[in-house]
Amino acid sequence: MNGSRYSRQIIYENIGEKGQKKLLDSTVAIIGLGALGTVSANNLSRAGIGTIKLIDRDYVELSNLQRQALYDEEDVKNEKPKAVAAYDHLMKINSSIILEPIISDINSSNVEHTIHGCDLVLDCTDNLEVRYLLNEACDHYQTPWIYCGAVGSLCMSMNILPGITPCFQCLTGNADPAGSNQTCSTVGVLNMVTNIAASVQSAEALKILLGSEKIRKSVFYMDVWNDSAEYIDIQKDPQCPVCGKHHYSYLGNAVGSYATSMCGRNEIQVVPMNPSEISFERLAASLEKLGDVKYNGFMLKFSNDNIGIKLFKDGRAIIENAKDANQAKSIYAEYIGL
Repeated sequence: MNGSRYSRQIIYENIGEKGQKKLLDSTVAIIGLGALGTVSANNLSRAGIGTIKLIDRDYVELSNLQRQALYDEEDVKNEKPKAVAAYDHLMKINSSIILEPIISDINSSNVEHTIHGCDLVLDCTDNLEVRYLLNEACDHYQTPWIYCGAVGSLCMSMNILPGITPCFQCLTGNADPAGSNQTCSTVGVLNMVTNIAASVQSAEALKILLGSEKIRKSVFYMDVWNDSAEYIDIQKDPQCPVCGKHHYSYLGNAVGSYATSMCGRNEIQVVPMNPSEISFERLAASLEKLGDVKYNGFMLKFSNDNIGIKLFKDGRAIIENAKDANQAKSIYAEYIGL
């Protein structure tokens, strides 16, 4: 162990040499390397987490640089996958730990392999479907995970310790229908709030890995623009299908959103897991400031300088100009909500 590298952590009374060794022996999976994931990955790499899996399906784009702290204009120019770009930058920060870049879409077919052997999973996605899948997978394997989210000036974080705390299903109930969730692309986000949220998540990650008695059991909620912060107690639901009954709708099932290329066309179709009727009027109100929006009773069309989306009432969409299926799903999550 390089004592000089971690000296400022080692002299902190709640870590010490024993704690630092425990961190170096730990494995963490970070799902999503956007605004939240880049900050958490940076923090944990510098803190000396021994093995970090860096998982993301998307590429670095210019609009990412406002808040996604690890990337630069060269990554945009080279169209680097985020997992690779994050790996490249973090290796220059701490080459003594193991970093595993994984360019992948997390789904029911690979989530178990992805979290296998991990001491902790960090949710840094913008995807409700993935969070429900992680919730079930981590419950099944009794793996702690930390939910984290940010949009506008708001952020939330919740530690989920299987068998001890309420789970994500206890917090949210059933998944919201596609198109009903605010996203960073539709309402914006401050880089200050994503930095705060991910820093809170990173601090809780160290506490969980070290087995601290100070692990937060409540939901952390903050609005940086309106200067408010609170801790909300959530009760464990004994009838919860996940942590109460261990009945899983996502894990181990051939379900989930999927994307397929349209033969002979520069288009990719994305089909959400739970088709449900979308309010075109409400979605159009969110999208109209981002590009051109038209809709009738059957289809909504959205376009800007980079992409085009044809969205149908059941949530199915055709994405124009996406590089591949992974980016098509990312665009869907950004603009429609998944």
